[in-house]
Amino acid sequence: MKGLILCAGRGTRLHPFSFSQPKTLLPVANHPVLYYCIRKLLEIGINEIGIVIHPSQTQIHEFVQDAAFSAASITFIEQPTPLGIANAVLLAKPFIGDDPFLLLLGDNLLMDSLHQLHQTFLTSKADGVVMLSEVERPQDYGIAEVKRGRIVSVEEKPRHPKSNLAIIGAYLFTPLILEAIEQLQPSARGEYEITDAIQALIHRGCKITHTIALGKYSDVGTIDRWLQANRWMLKQELDDQIVIGEQSIVENCELIGPVLIGNNCRIANCKLGPYLSVQDGVELLNCHHIEESILLENSALINIDWTVTESVFGRFSRVVGNRLANRGVFTISDKSYIMLPSGSKGSEA
Repeated sequence: MKGLILCAGRGTRLHPFSFSQPKTLLPVANHPVLYYCIRKLLEIGINEIGIVIHPSQTQIHEFVQDAAFSAASITFIEQPTPLGIANAVLLAKPFIGDDPFLLLLGDNLLMDSLHQLHQTFLTSKADGVVMLSEVERPQDYGIAEVKRGRIVSVEEKPRHPKSNLAIIGAYLFTPLILEAIEQLQPSARGEYEITDAIQALIHRGCKITHTIALGKYSDVGTIDRWLQANRWMLKQELDDQIVIGEQSIVENCELIGPVLIGNNCRIANCKLGPYLSVQDGVELLNCHHIEESILLENSALINIDWTVTESVFGRFSRVVGNRLANRGVFTISDKSYIMLPSGSKGSEA
């Protein structure tokens, strides 16, 4: 059995952060989302892994090499044009060969183990197993209709959903899915939909079954969901602990866990947490309170007299409070967003 992770998406809803790096490399609890995908495959014994990328995403190559996944044998497959999940899977046909494969969307963060999905496939003798989760707005998702333990229909973002069971980005297929994909036509949005391929298998009488995710999951596709995933993962990985990396100096601070601080950081006179991720090389000096936020590597916040919450600071960004001047100076990237406080200490930003 092989693993296949799809990472070629453009991540437009994560601008400006995805301008400079693929969205699957954006950190959640100081590890890229892709790290958790690879880790989950290795946990169930899948070490032959294909990763579908856009040709420009050389940083993913570099991450995989630097992360040193010694147990994994990784093959890269290029998807030059974003033509949908099913197209990405078809491009991986030479890698998949005659083996069943576990498919993950590289920007999806699952708190559940993949063990149940794997075991259901092995014991059910199904042609496909899809991980589902109950959702409040099924019209926003690919939705499965289930009868007597089998999926009898799937539909992408239906106007009138037949259930509230959403497809959440983890699948296990035999190579039969490739035959179905080869017969597909593009959808109205110009993409080859994996839901259409699953529906084609159902029409052929193939057995498609499911598992239900019990834990939380997040499509890390917007800033809000990125922050949400960071909170969840910090809680899962740290509980309420405070973890400080090597060569980091933390002086005269109040820390409320979970807080994760990377290496070579300089932090003084700050109240930090809860749910705060700080990557390597960050400088935090004289900050009233920073919580529920993500600070990417080598960013800095200095002399901040208000509470910073639900915020993300990009690599090498700097925010400096000027207590002596009555004017501000800003250098702001494309598609940036700033909500300024009222100016009184303790107000929200």
